[in-house]
Amino acid sequence: MATILLNHTEINVGGNFPVVGEYAHSFLLVDASLIDVPLSRFAGKPKVIAVIPSIDSAIGLSIARQLEKLSIDWPEETVILVISVDTPYALARAMEQERFRRVQLLCTLRGRDFHKDYGVMITDVPLSGLMATALIGLNSYDIVMYSELVADLSFEPDYGEMAECLFPVIEEEDAPLELDIDEENNQT
Repeated sequence: MATILLNHTEINVGGNFPVVGEYAHSFLLVDASLIDVPLSRFAGKPKVIAVIPSIDSAIGLSIARQLEKLSIDWPEETVILVISVDTPYALARAMEQERFRRVQLLCTLRGRDFHKDYGVMITDVPLSGLMATALIGLNSYDIVMYSELVADLSFEPDYGEMAECLFPVIEEEDAPLELDIDEENNQT
């Protein structure tokens, strides 16, 4: 069991939080149209998974907006999922108001195991039933490349570190050197 904070008060969080290097646990969540969405739907694509308490909370909406903004710099095939305990109707309203293009909002309406399988289940009253704030990066094989259970329920995760782990930059120095053929011929 992990512990996070809210207003300097400790909150217990249960379940098995993903560990870097392990395969992500499968899930079945629900989108704003009440359609079941399994993890397998995104096979072969890198995934950014943000877990929020609610899309109606300031922190939840802030995280979704920030991911939408940052996604401009990420590979086009990257799937960005923001998961909460909200109703599909709340998700639909938020999607319409915010006009998200890359961010997909999902909920745990029929996927209550997600709370435990992803180690974000708040167990202390009065917040039990909500999920802790977290950010997880999966590569195209569903291997966990980054996992952060945010230390305080009202803080944002480290987007930059997640992006570095999921989308490593290839240095130009590492590229093979090319010889100028004319220069090589002149030396003989």
